[in-house]
Amino acid sequence: MPKGPSAASLTGIWHGIYSYPLPRAPVSFVATLIETASTVSGTTHEPCAIGGAPNEILYATLLGRRRDSAVAFVKTYDGANPFYATVAYEGTLSPDGTEIEGRWTVPGNWSGKFLMIRSAGKADAIVRTVFERA
Repeated sequence: MPKGPSAASLTGIWHGIYSYPLPRAPVSFVATLIETASTVSGTTHEPCAIGGAPNEILYATLLGRRRDSAVAFVKTYDGANPFYATVAYEGTLSPDGTEIEGRWTVPGNWSGKFLMIRSAGKADAIVRTVFERA
């Protein structure tokens, strides 16, 4: 079995962080990505950083594409918080398939940096556990 995630597929759970262009703390998020052919889809959840209740969690869907190491998707929030709508992400996948780094943009408004990371060993450990039980 190969070790770690494959750069051949983005499918998996990613832990990310994005920063605002303001003096504000970075925001962490979790993304579940599914890649089929060159289409990327998925979901995210993250704490609300602007205009929400103290423990509010924001949910969004993702839809985009991947071409080689270039990854682009649009995150569309579920509409529960009026301060959040859609955000465009463009990034580059690392050669080992464990990181996507780039910029997010709210069209005509502002942008910042983001980084998404997935563990190099978790996918194989899960697969091994499933096969060992069978």
